[in-house]
Amino acid sequence: MNPSQKTFRRVVTGHDANGKATIVSDAPPVNAQLVGGPGGPTFFEVWHTLETPAFIYARPQDRDEQGLVLPPPKNGTRIRVIEFPPEGEEIRKLTGADAAAKFKAMGDEHASTSGESAPHPLMHRTKTVDYGIVLEGEITLVLDQDETIIRAGDIVVQNGTNHAWANRSGKACRMAFILIDGEPAGIV
Repeated sequence: MNPSQKTFRRVVTGHDANGKATIVSDAPPVNAQLVGGPGGPTFFEVWHTLETPAFIYARPQDRDEQGLVLPPPKNGTRIRVIEFPPEGEEIRKLTGADAAAKFKAMGDEHASTSGESAPHPLMHRTKTVDYGIVLEGEITLVLDQDETIIRAGDIVVQNGTNHAWANRSGKACRMAFILIDGEPAGIV
């Protein structure tokens, strides 16, 4: 799954001057970023809101952000698509400092929870509720105490848990993520 070979459209709707529904834009996402160099995942930033409930504008526009930002805005939402290549030795051999640097490049170095006893070097935790939908391929969801293979069509509801994504399938995996800003309630 090479991003230049197979992309997807982002269709954004809005309203014309008479209040009638119309298409505002229809094109591939404009913001794509390879994280961690060759062998790393590609993030396609699709859309985000700055608040919930979200303001509904007649002519919605992309909101500028500087670089890739892992979590959604405070009180906001984010949707992105990530293409995970098969995991190689370069991922398995990451140190805690290497992992922290990768999350810093994604705008949230404090998300990294990697350490010597971590079940995967890219373990991380965010204060979000995430809906992760496998569009193509398969990937392993790694948690502190469990792991499971997630396949095309499966949906993960991620509730601020410590986790990592490990593509052990030998083929690329494409997932859509909807991230909602959250506040931990009664968890350590």
